[in-house]
Amino acid sequence: MVDITMTRLHEAIVILYAIGIIFYSIDYLKKNAKAHRIAFWFVSVVWLLQSVFLVFYIVQTHRFPILSLFEGIYFYSWLLVSISILLHCIYRLDLPVFFINIIGFVCMVIHTFAPTQVSQSTVGDNLVSELLWIHIMFAILSYVAFSLSFVFSTLYLILYNVLKKKQWTKQWTRLPSLQQAENSALWASVIGIPLLLVSLILGFMWAYVSLDNFNVLDVKIVGSCIILLAYSIIVMLNKQGKLHSTKLAWANIYAFLIVIINFFLGSSLSKFHFWY
Repeated sequence: MVDITMTRLHEAIVILYAIGIIFYSIDYLKKNAKAHRIAFWFVSVVWLLQSVFLVFYIVQTHRFPILSLFEGIYFYSWLLVSISILLHCIYRLDLPVFFINIIGFVCMVIHTFAPTQVSQSTVGDNLVSELLWIHIMFAILSYVAFSLSFVFSTLYLILYNVLKKKQWTKQWTRLPSLQQAENSALWASVIGIPLLLVSLILGFMWAYVSLDNFNVLDVKIVGSCIILLAYSIIVMLNKQGKLHSTKLAWANIYAFLIVIINFFLGSSLSKFHFWY
């Protein structure tokens, strides 16, 4: 019973941490104060849960948990979260906080789903299955975000051409404005990037734990990395003022074509991705 409770606690920490990183990414890419506050509170909850487990472990074992690699990784992750919170509260350093939490999240994933941890747990098989489920969930959510980006980009081009040709009629009144369509497409891409990044991190961990012959150059993995790179470049060029208006819309559409190709062709050619 205790083993199951601790497993659920670790899974909750990983999910909450992932959500926090997503909001930190949104804040970093778009300088959104609300996203920054939400991210901070999610990371604070992560720190609280980690601290509860740390105290519980100390009470249970009557020692400080740093005597093994498994314990050390967890303590290292807890320290990183603690440091990130201090930097946020005292020095207001946004970029270091973001990258510190990325490292802390990776350590937390390794601690929770490491092969030694899984083999020692009475719920090891379920743990691996749930890691795969979480990985797929975040991948699908990223596809949804990129789909929304594609939709708003298409609407932008339609609206742009209608206005340019002065063919405006009542049937177009339900379309968003050009600014709304562009902003919505960009926001969808910004949200999709960290979702896909988290999915890739969890997917790497699942493959490492579950597969005997894991090939990092698998077609689906390479395709997902290309998608992540493509959308990141789009967002960065927009942030620099080099990609906007119709060019931004077409860039999002072309990037979504890569998503479609990777979803269907990548899955069929992959050696261990079967449908997602």
